[in-house]
Amino acid sequence: MSQNVVRNFYKSARYVTWSSGLRWKSSNPRSVLKLADRGMFKDIFPGNSSTEVDTLLKSSSQCVYAGFDPTADSLHVGNLLVLVNLLHWQKRGHQVVALIGGATGHIGDPSERSTERPSLSSELVFKNADSIKENIENVFENFRKHFSDGCELHPPKIVNNYDWYCKMNSVEFVGYVGRHFRMGTMLGRDSVSQRLKSERGMSFTEFTYQIFQAYDWLHLYRAHNCRFQIGGSDQMGNIVSGHDLISRVEDVPVYGITLPLIKSEAGDKFGKSAGNAVWLSSVKTSPYDLYQFFVRTPDADVEQLLKLFTFNTLREIKEIMDKHKQEPSKWIAQKVLAQDVTTLVHGEEGLKMAQLTSTLLHGSDPNKLAELTSEQALQVFRGAPLKKMILQPGMTFVDVSTAAGCFPTESDARRIISAGGFTVNYQKSRNPDEVFQVSHILPSNFSLLRVGKKNFYLVEWV
Repeated sequence: MSQNVVRNFYKSARYVTWSSGLRWKSSNPRSVLKLADRGMFKDIFPGNSSTEVDTLLKSSSQCVYAGFDPTADSLHVGNLLVLVNLLHWQKRGHQVVALIGGATGHIGDPSERSTERPSLSSELVFKNADSIKENIENVFENFRKHFSDGCELHPPKIVNNYDWYCKMNSVEFVGYVGRHFRMGTMLGRDSVSQRLKSERGMSFTEFTYQIFQAYDWLHLYRAHNCRFQIGGSDQMGNIVSGHDLISRVEDVPVYGITLPLIKSEAGDKFGKSAGNAVWLSSVKTSPYDLYQFFVRTPDADVEQLLKLFTFNTLREIKEIMDKHKQEPSKWIAQKVLAQDVTTLVHGEEGLKMAQLTSTLLHGSDPNKLAELTSEQALQVFRGAPLKKMILQPGMTFVDVSTAAGCFPTESDARRIISAGGFTVNYQKSRNPDEVFQVSHILPSNFSLLRVGKKNFYLVEWV
């Protein structure tokens, strides 16, 4: 590191915490530590290894891994930051490994949790693992198509730790792996000590989690020469366990790097446990909802999220922010962030659907509505009540709207329609007795009813 570089980081006994002032100068394309400029790293372990790591990364292509336990049937935006970090490694010529915890998903990581995770059946864990694998594959493929700038990429390796644990018995595991761990050290981990002080304590199952994650890294080192692990800042204890195990068994230097945890405006962690998860699966969080989540980013946070979640250069991000500050009401920075993240997670088609949904839900263009296919209509208005109906001669707006559930009573329907609070395909009518015509049916064979500005109802004509 140059003598002129600001070394604004704080040394603890075993690892280094980067502050936002650190700038790592390197012209080598493999220099992943340059990502510190974007705020993508929090800690590095061991703490005195920064120069050693930088030299190793410059010397040749390295292997790095991150783990994802299948405790749900989708990853979420907190996991996305880890995937984005892996993509930066991949773009710089390194081999990345995404490890799915088909075995550790049965155990549950106690990090940052006050209670034990519910036990999951093997069938559910395997099903979740398949879904998470699809999340990961989609993100890597969308990156290759839209953000890799034509770089030659090493294909990611997606592995499942169940594949090696199913071949080991408990006696072999405890006898071979367990002997390298010391109780005092294990009890001293933050994830353990905090839980032991709690009213419910910690089960033996959760207590062993750090041993399994440590062995995962040892296995990947032996199988893929994997010398780097990345994870959220809550994973430092588990990373240290893996480092110590490999140091004892293989006597080679390995390194762990943690990333900042993404927080909500209220300071809550974005994740499944916090109850406010935004998922990468389009079934659980639609492309539109993902898009809107990032569009709603506060001005105070948008620059940092552009650095963390997009692949724009720092100079490009500065230009985006300069334009945004000139006209903040246009949400220029938020829209770039939302477009890039939605494209990374759902591809171009997902972005188009998100933007189309935004236009239709927040606009009133009947021509755009008429362009929808039946599948698109169901996707755009997926939260709207759906009623299948047969068009009968003489049916009025009151008849259709009450049958569709728009109003609890006929008198309510007449009152609100007469007041102008009801539209059919964005066309307003104040006549409750207007006859519903074939012309009120869209080419998709649907009619869109709206009460007020935000209450939508779909009618499918059969």
